[in-house]
Amino acid sequence: MATQGCPCGFYNDHVKTCTCTPNMIHKYLQRISGPLLDRIDIHVEVPRLKQDELMSKSSGEPSIKIRARVRQAREIQQARFTGTKIFNNAQMSSKLTKQHCKLNPDAEALLKQAIEQLRLSARAFDRILKLSRTIADLAAADSIGVEHIAEAVQYRSLDRKYWG
Repeated sequence: MATQGCPCGFYNDHVKTCTCTPNMIHKYLQRISGPLLDRIDIHVEVPRLKQDELMSKSSGEPSIKIRARVRQAREIQQARFTGTKIFNNAQMSSKLTKQHCKLNPDAEALLKQAIEQLRLSARAFDRILKLSRTIADLAAADSIGVEHIAEAVQYRSLDRKYWG
């Protein structure tokens, strides 16, 4: 799913100025309900690239390395769910989430802080745990650490930034 931040499409754009009033922006964003937004696992804001970023010669991480990490994470998940009808972390039940998403004390403290500050729902909490497990799998980490929780929470911040 993709959406603009406002009717004209230039809200928070660094090149073109938004012509919408705050009331127009608020009304536009309210078309997407909180419960619907809560069911989306990952929220990512993708701003327009600046000219120097477009012209840059650096290509970032090669696709072949990313593919290898994803394959490894999928193998980890396949082994984790052997003998079940589950194929990935997103399909975990609450019971399996509690079993496979153990947090160290620092990660747990960060998650509690995020829940309080961002007023996250139980559904968002569940999604963050599953997503942090996947992020940890991509890093080939046995346990979920602070960095995994922080990244997962970051992917859930748009609903509070624009719709909160």
